[in-house]
Amino acid sequence: MNGELIIAVPSKGRLKEQVEGWLADCGLDLAVSGGARGYLASLKGLPGAQVRLLSAADIADALSAGEAHLGVTGEDLLRERGDLESRVLLLRALGFGRADLVVAAPKSWLDVDTMADLEEVAHDYLARTGRRMRVATKYLVQTRAFFARHGVVDYRITESGGATEGAPAAGAAELVVDITTTGATLAANGLKVLSDGLILKSQAQLTASLKAEWSADQLATAERLLRAVEARAAALTSATLVWPAGGNGAEAKVVDQLTAAGASRRPNGLLIEAGRAGEAAAALTAAGLGPVTVSQPDFVFEVDCAPLMALRNRVL
Repeated sequence: MNGELIIAVPSKGRLKEQVEGWLADCGLDLAVSGGARGYLASLKGLPGAQVRLLSAADIADALSAGEAHLGVTGEDLLRERGDLESRVLLLRALGFGRADLVVAAPKSWLDVDTMADLEEVAHDYLARTGRRMRVATKYLVQTRAFFARHGVVDYRITESGGATEGAPAAGAAELVVDITTTGATLAANGLKVLSDGLILKSQAQLTASLKAEWSADQLATAERLLRAVEARAAALTSATLVWPAGGNGAEAKVVDQLTAAGASRRPNGLLIEAGRAGEAAAALTAAGLGPVTVSQPDFVFEVDCAPLMALRNRVL
């Protein structure tokens, strides 16, 4: 691996669009080499980084193998590789690419609503037919772990290579474990999600590889990226309050009260949680201070950066 920081992002689909939008919002525009169908890119404003466009599954593989330093892909794919904590470090949940990994059974199974019900039915099915119930899924690792936690042992996995939700109707399986966003596709195929059948609430994650070789230069480039990402995330939940300085005791008292409640001083005002901006402005005007101007910052760069500290602790 050369001296560049290798970042893997999705190459197609809705997730690619969401990742590009997120990076642009952080001030890091993606520039693809070779046109729209290229598979290499760079990030404007982040020298020393090479971006590789891969499928979401290939990104999970590349991070697990140490072929990329950072990547954005679904948590479901990362966890399916097993032993997540030794391979990768989840740095930030991104709030998009949301989907649930669930256990679904036929709607016609009226007496099956929970995993405990499923355990009973699976045992009866084996005793009656001499065969174990089949579970169609692409998520072998997480299915086995989840079923074991619920004491379900009388089943066998049928690995799905296509549309998993259609397996019961096609007679290829009795149950499915699959990813869903609304449940509509499962319902359209005559399936229902068990009431306690949620395995994972997945979303896109900015992730670091613990298997990659990290040089000082690569870590420095990662620091610039992470600080920009965290500064933008902090800005989206923050507001700045500015007012003409009074320099009197009433001003000092209300500012002390606001900082004690979590606001932080700035040279010309206060930085506060966005949801408390109206309350803080009212307290300032009640003290005779104003006009109070409230605005949202573009970035809030703090001295500490939790994801960066976590990464350093794992790779240094």
